Amino acid sequence: MRPHMREQHGPSGSKKILVVDDDREILGILKRLLELKGYQVFMACDGEEALQKIGIEAPDLVILDLGLPKLSGETVCRQLRADEKTQCLPIIMLTGKCGDADKIIGKVIGANYYMTKPCNITQLSITVDSALRVDQTSLL
Repeated sequence: MRPHMREQHGPSGSKKILVVDDDREILGILKRLLELKGYQVFMACDGEEALQKIGIEAPDLVILDLGLPKLSGETVCRQLRADEKTQCLPIIMLTGKCGDADKIIGKVIGANYYMTKPCNITQLSITVDSALRVDQTSLL
C-alpha cells in the first residue's frame, strides 16, 4: 500500500478528494460534481489549510490551484512531493495560468495533470477517474 493511502476510504468506501481553490464558487461546483460521482470531498481555500487537511484527511487525490493565498499552489505541490508520505499522491493542477511556461512549471514541480480554467467539467471528471484508476493500478 502506498504511504498516502488508508485502509478505509470514508464511510461508504469512497475515495477522498481535496479541492484547493481560493474561489468559493469553483469549490462549490467541484464539490457538487465530485460528490455526485460518489467521492468524499474536502475543501481548502489556501495553501496552509490544504497542507493541514492533507495531514488530517489523507486524501487519495488533490485538485490544486496555483494562485492561492498564504502558500502558493506551487509551494504546496513542492512540499507534497518532498514528503515521503505524500510524494506519490496524485495531483491535478487546475488553474487560470494557461501559458506554456506555466504548464511546464506545473509538471516540473510534480503535478500529474495540468488543466486550465475554465475547464470542461466532463474532461475534469474523466481526469479525476483516470488519476484514481492509475493510482490504484500502481498498487498491484
